[in-house]
Amino acid sequence: MVADLERSILQRLDAVDLRYTTGRRAIVDGLRKANGPVTLPELLQLVPDLAQSSAYRNLALMEEAGVVRRLVHSNDHARYELAEALTEHHHHLICDSCGIVRDVQFDARLERTLDKAFDEAAASEGFTIARHVIDLFGTCADCAG
Repeated sequence: MVADLERSILQRLDAVDLRYTTGRRAIVDGLRKANGPVTLPELLQLVPDLAQSSAYRNLALMEEAGVVRRLVHSNDHARYELAEALTEHHHHLICDSCGIVRDVQFDARLERTLDKAFDEAAASEGFTIARHVIDLFGTCADCAG
């Protein structure tokens, strides 16, 4: 699986004439280790040898290449994760209080039901869906307790 991920990343970077540098590999490793999307300061804690200026620049380039997805849900820091095309389809639980973001996957039956409802809604407007994103906002267990 790691080899497939690496191959996909290499292809995406190559398509936009970017190399898979040590810094970019470190970012990917940090995002793989993370428990859900992370802020830049959290990523720097996961990968302490990564320079902040390099991380910002590489995250932006990797986002353009379709390797990284940038999430902005509040006035807090943006959060980063590996692009869904490289991982598994998922959604997010987002705490309105502390801003933490956790990945959540729905079972296949619910995803099919949602896809059907989305397709019907789109068809009624002559719209073609490319993808969907569902983010659930509320209060995490730490903030509620």
